[in-house]
Parts: sequence; C-alpha cells; structure tokens
Amino acid sequence: MAYLRQNEHNDFRNMTVGFYIIQRGRFSHVNDQLADLLGFENPDQLIGTSVLNRVHPDDRNLFKSGKSKDTKRDNARPFALRMLKKDDGHVWVIMKGADTVHEDKPATVGCLIDISSFREIEDALSKYRSIIDEVEDAVAETDLSGNITFSNATGCRIWGGSMVNKNFRCYMDEKTARFVHQAYHHVFKTREPGKNIIYEIIRKDGQRRTVEDSVSLIQNRDGEITGFRTVSRDITERKEKEKALAEHRALLEAIFRSVKDAIITVDSELKVIQANTSAETICSLNSRKAVGKLFPQCFDQCRNACFEILKKTLAKKNTIKEYLVECGSEKNPHQIVSVSSSPLLDPSENFMGAVLVIRDITLLQDLERELRERHQYQNIIGKSKKMQDIYSLSEDLSNLDTTVLVTGESGTGKELIARALHYTGHRSFKPFITVNCSALAEGLLESELFGHVKGAFTGAINNREGRFQAADGGTILLDEIGDISPFIQLKLLRVLQEKEFERVGETTPHKVDVRIIACTNKDLYGKVKRGEFREDLYYRLKVVEIHIPPLRERQEDIPLLVDHFCNSFQKRFKKNVEGVSTDVLARFMDYAWPGNVRELEHVIERAFILCRGNSITFDHLPKEIRNCKVPPGAIIEATHQKNPRNDQDIFAALNKTFWNKTKAAKLLGVSRQTLYRKIREYNIGE
Repeated sequence: MAYLRQNEHNDFRNMTVGFYIIQRGRFSHVNDQLADLLGFENPDQLIGTSVLNRVHPDDRNLFKSGKSKDTKRDNARPFALRMLKKDDGHVWVIMKGADTVHEDKPATVGCLIDISSFREIEDALSKYRSIIDEVEDAVAETDLSGNITFSNATGCRIWGGSMVNKNFRCYMDEKTARFVHQAYHHVFKTREPGKNIIYEIIRKDGQRRTVEDSVSLIQNRDGEITGFRTVSRDITERKEKEKALAEHRALLEAIFRSVKDAIITVDSELKVIQANTSAETICSLNSRKAVGKLFPQCFDQCRNACFEILKKTLAKKNTIKEYLVECGSEKNPHQIVSVSSSPLLDPSENFMGAVLVIRDITLLQDLERELRERHQYQNIIGKSKKMQDIYSLSEDLSNLDTTVLVTGESGTGKELIARALHYTGHRSFKPFITVNCSALAEGLLESELFGHVKGAFTGAINNREGRFQAADGGTILLDEIGDISPFIQLKLLRVLQEKEFERVGETTPHKVDVRIIACTNKDLYGKVKRGEFREDLYYRLKVVEIHIPPLRERQEDIPLLVDHFCNSFQKRFKKNVEGVSTDVLARFMDYAWPGNVRELEHVIERAFILCRGNSITFDHLPKEIRNCKVPPGAIIEATHQKNPRNDQDIFAALNKTFWNKTKAAKLLGVSRQTLYRKIREYNIGE
C-alpha cells in the first residue's frame, strides 16, 4: 500500500500542469508546477495556506460562485481568474476542479492552467479592434468571391449596417459592380495594390454615397492569396464640394472670357498663367500660346509699359490702379489703355504673382482729348494759340532723343515742359535727373555732373557717381545752362558729341545713353555774340528750341490757371473756397505778372491761407497787385471797335463782360452768331 501511495505521489508531482488538492479551503497537496506558477520555490510553502487568499481580490466572488456552480453541475465547468503570486503581480489561469474524497476526508481535486500569454494576445487583439473601429476610414476584408468576412465600425456606419457575410455586389448597381470587379481583378492579376478606386454605393436605406478604395491582397502563411483587404473613405462631401467648385469655376471662366477688359495673370517669375479672349483683341495676344511663356515674350510690337507695371507689383507687392499707357499696334497705332495691376494671392494669402487688367479707353480718351487738349498738356495749363503750338511741338519731340533747348522767363514752366518731354516718351520708365547749373561752383558742378574717383581732390574719400551716370537710359535736365563756365561747357560738348565722359580724377571714358534737355532764362545767343558761351555748344543744344511765352503774352490762359490752382489748394488746405471774385479776376487779367505762372501760383496760395470766406477778394492780394496801375480805358479802347480785327479784340471784350457772350457781342457791335463764329475761328476756349 505504501508503494502505491509513493507512486501516486510521484505521478502527482510529475504532472505538466499545476495540480492541487484542497481540503477545508486550504491547499493540502500541490505539485511543483503549481508552486512554480505562483512563484514559490517549494510546494511545501503552499501546504496549509488559504486558497481564497491566493485569489486576486477582484476575482474572489467569481471563485466562490464558480465553486458553487461546479458543485451543482457535477464539477464540469472551468473558469478563468487571476491568482496572486508570492511576491507581487498575478497570473491568469483556467481553474477546473472536482469534489472527491482524499484520505477518507472530503476534498476538491483540480488543476490550474497558465493562460497569461493567451490573455495578452486577446488584449492586443481587443486594442487593435478598438483602434480599427476608431479610424475615419472603413476597413474590410473579403474572400476571393467578394464575400465580406470582416468590417470595422466605420465600415458599418458608411455602408449603413453590418456587412459581414454579405457580398459587396449587394451595395451597388450592376454597372458599378462590374467596374469594382475589374479593379479588384487587376489587383489580383498584377499583385500590386490598387489606389483611388472611386465608385458609388447604395446603402440599405437607399442613400447613395461615394467612396474611394485602396485595395491590397491577403495571403496565408504559404503565400496563397485568400482575399482582399480594403480601406475605403467616404468622399461624398468632398465630391459635392468639388462639383460646386467646378460649377463656380465654370461660371468664373465664363465671366473671365466674356469681360471686355483684358485680364492676364502671371506668376512670381512673370510667366503667363492665364489670359482671357479680350487680351487677344486689346493686346493682340494669343491667349493659348502665351500660357507658360515669359510676359515680355508674348508681344511682338509693344513698348512694354505693362511689363514695367507688373515688375513694380511683383517687387513691392502693392496695387497700381488705372495707369494710362499709349501702346499702339499695327491694328491700332494710337491705342490708349488704362492698366491696373494687383497682387495674386492664394487662399492662405501667400503672394504667388500678379493680375493685370487692361482696359481700352482709346475712344474715351479721344473724346476727352477733344474737350481737354486745348486747355492742358500733361501738367501744363493753357489754351492760347502759343501754348497749343508748344503742345504740338512737344508731342512731336516726345519719342525722339533730340536735344531740346527750353527758353523763357523765370516762372514760365520750363521744367514742366522738360518733364512732359520725358514722361510722354519711350524713356518714361527710366530716370529723370535735374541739375541746377547755377547753384554750384565750377569744381563742384564738374563732380556733380560727371562724378569723381576716390582721392581726386581733398574730401573725395569715396568714388561718387555723377548725374550723367545716374541718368543713363533716361533724361537729364540742365537748368540754368547759361550760367556754366567755359571749362564745363567744353566737357559738356564732349558728352553731346561722343556720348561719353570722364569722372574727375580719372582718364577712363564712360559711355552714356542719355537725352539732354537744357533750360535757360538768359539770352544765350547774346552771350555767344559776347564770347561768354561757346557757339558750337549753343548749336548742339539748340537742335530744337521751345520758347515759353510770359504770362502777360497769353492772358487768355489766366482764368484756366486760376481755376487749376484754386482746385489744387482746395484739396491741399481742405478749405471750401470756391474761387476768386470777378474784380480779382479782372485785376489778374490786367497785371503784368513779372514772375509769370509761378508768381500767380504763390499769389493764390497766399490768398487761400488768408481767406476765411468762400471767395478770394482784393483784401487777400499782396500790395503790389492791389496797387498796380492799369492804363485807363485800355480794355474799353480795344473793345469798342465795331469790327474786331483779331482774337485779342474778342478776348478783351469777353474779359470785360466776364465771358457773357451776349454782352460781349453787344460791346463789339456784332451779332451773337458772328461772335460764336469768331470764337471758333480764333480757337478761343472757355
């Protein structure tokens, strides 16, 4: 019997699972495997200890209920729980026991099987399923026949219910099913993942959704293909937005094509992005061939004024509005356009180029010119015959590089003529440099005009660029040219003859491309006769002479000038001064104006400062104008001739009557029809 007991004990010890015998709630026998499972070095350490105390506190009720169920169900039901280890931690086990009798006493015999690794796998699977269910995309698996074997929660939401054990064909019409089948068959055939497979599904509730699939193959351990794994994204809202955007873009394209203004967009490198059909009409541009080309390369015959405007927008990233440009072509040699340029921004407000809007205003400008051209040229105001002749000559000279000599008394506007010649010509986007020749001594003027090198004279600590070099490509205005010394005259003659100069302190010549305009209020020819001015330089400068008459010789321009200056000072001083009184205008017409237009401007500026009412009166004029003596009957004498002989007679009568044509005709002794005819004949404007 002892031998049998010893064999039974050995068998118990050698079992591969943890075995136990429990009597009266305590371990009476355990094998080495169970002791090792719970972290004990010797099974004897567990003998006599409470079984319940080795159960995890959270699982003790389960242990108790499991025991009772076991008893009721013939001890056949195993259950999982956590057992506490000796030191710390716990281990997941399957416990199964059966009631019996051991050594004539009631006992429970059972085993504990370690399932910790299985629980870890189960936890990982649970975490994986949780992650899969939380992603925005639907994840599904099908077999090779298209039967769905797995789907995450997102898939169920998109497809409108559980998908497992259903075939994908039940979610689409027959045409779509064929398309999807072909796409999946291509993946199967090529063994390469499929992407961007877009199709429409029909949910159980009849709602249609658009999805985009990415498909890959499922293989078993032997490399055999068993099905497909699909990641689907619901792009219904995206497709609706794309459709709305496409419709909106089509609308904008229609507007873009139909608008009468030429619209051209360029990128930051001046390459054309797009041009509408009006650009073909206005700019003679082939809108299709222009795309991708550099902007200047798109035009065969063009002054490139628009190109300069675009460069300014790209450089400074600001808007240029309604810049008037004359850009004639073979079809329309006198075309005038209004050009606006604005930065082109992406949705994030990042700079990406510029938009050029070109409006053909040739007809409008022609109409305006008919109303305006007798009154103004650039910033020069005047409607008199002498001024009209100057305007015409200036227009003829604007696009030429001819040297021009502008003469006239101080204050007549010689610099305005020079600026008009520059800014209406082909050099208008190049520098305009002004030098007052009478303001500097000979040595300083030489350095100012031609520059100097370091060490050329005391104080020349650096190389310095001269005005001629600064004006290269543009225009230089030599004001008060009659005051320069013979030495400077000689150096200037070389620039005119050779188109080159030398800086002070060096002998290397520098080529220069510059247009020269000279101004003077002196009698240059008289200075030549007296030997004070080089004759050869005089004739080099006087290729074309523009003589501006003094204001006393063009009295008919005084009302226009008064209106112009009044409007200017209204804006500048923000005063509600409507103009000058009739007696002030009459005095202006009688005054000799030794300071010419500049004096008139300063008189009106002074009057605006002093004026507190709505009109400028005698009280606001300087003493020399208030007290000037007018020859008695001067105007009456001129206006009482029955048959007016010239425009001065008519102009005097109009001034006498403050431009009341009925009274002027009566004063002249002619009919109103005759007066109107004479006004047209002599080109007298209001």
